[in-house]
Amino acid sequence: MNRITRLFAEKQTNILNVYFTAGYPYLNSTGTIIAALDKAGVDLVEVGMPYSDPLADGPTIQESGQVALKNGMQLSLLFDQIAEVRKTVEVPLVLMGYFNQVMQFGERKFLEKCKEVGVDGLILPDLPIYEYEHFYKDWFEDLDLGISFLISPQSGTERIRKIDELTRGFIYMVADAAVTGATGGITEIQLAYFQRIRGMDLKQPRLIGFGITDSAAFQTVSAYASGGIIGSAFIRLLGGLSEAALPEAIDHWVKSIRG
Repeated sequence: MNRITRLFAEKQTNILNVYFTAGYPYLNSTGTIIAALDKAGVDLVEVGMPYSDPLADGPTIQESGQVALKNGMQLSLLFDQIAEVRKTVEVPLVLMGYFNQVMQFGERKFLEKCKEVGVDGLILPDLPIYEYEHFYKDWFEDLDLGISFLISPQSGTERIRKIDELTRGFIYMVADAAVTGATGGITEIQLAYFQRIRGMDLKQPRLIGFGITDSAAFQTVSAYASGGIIGSAFIRLLGGLSEAALPEAIDHWVKSIRG
């Protein structure tokens, strides 16, 4: 069974998904960070594939991507790093990036490599659901890979229902129309949006991301979905840490989010 599927079958609340950019803050820190997050009790790890022209990433994640690229991060190295850490870590892993990266690598080759090294799912915000359904859906299913599509406060009912039908793993519920890391605190408008989506009784579990920065926000979104996704706040933690300091700092941070 896919690790993401197993996670949501075994746990329905307070799922903590942490995002970081591969190759940041150091080229070879990817495995260290994944292992530290796993040891600290994170439920799901989302690994960003650094990209020169991101669409939805705020300044913190954009900067981490630029640093990672300057460090020399590339997909072939990332796959090697994941394969190595998979020898000792069972936490579900999701790769987040943009479809141009997949196309440049070769779509089928990329998906097969994900399966080979132990990636469990993908988040590709610029992959249209029509393209996925008609050209790639069978490949994802054959390889038992998850795919998470995004919904936002602007998403219409018909689109949300279609995304619920096509998603494999969890729906990425964007908490705010802004880019990642751009907000702080949960507003009444956001709560109304969370309630609206919860009332739709979707079949797929949902994780809420964008602007989830601390324990209070994580606890709030976990009351309306299966859990939350934290990215920019975690990347800000990583910046400036020595490689040796990463495991202990990550452990303390995860405990602070869990409360």
